[in-house]
Amino acid sequence: MFDDLRDLYQEVILDHGKNPRNFRRPESFTAEAIGNNPMCGDALVVYMSVDGDNLITDVAFQGQGCAISVASASMMTELLTGCPVDRANEIYQAFHSICTGEGDVEEILSNFDEEIAERLHMLSGVREFPMRVKCATLAWHTMDAAVKGENEISTE
Repeated sequence: MFDDLRDLYQEVILDHGKNPRNFRRPESFTAEAIGNNPMCGDALVVYMSVDGDNLITDVAFQGQGCAISVASASMMTELLTGCPVDRANEIYQAFHSICTGEGDVEEILSNFDEEIAERLHMLSGVREFPMRVKCATLAWHTMDAAVKGENEISTE
């Protein structure tokens, strides 16, 4: 059963890597940041629209990177669209903890609804490959920088 689940997760990640969602530059946005991962050449720009109630109404990205970097960015845009900024920060912190091996994955995921937990779990396998953690977290760091009004972030 575990192998079937792992295969499904890999399929989803490959699909997002090959067919990224929200890969575009919106006509209008309220925040943006550039993210770079010099170790493997990933470079992204994250665009966000946040309304007066601090609700993320749109998230998109452009750039280039490895499959895990693009897949993570694509999945992030789907997860955060329609999310309050505070909740997006909680998801970001949880994702970072999961990827870096800080804390129990199942315990961390228990704080989220099924959809969010499932998406984060799909990307959690990256923790087994420390060299790929920066690839998986680049878009998330970039989103966090955009929310904070920072123009650029690097994983170095």
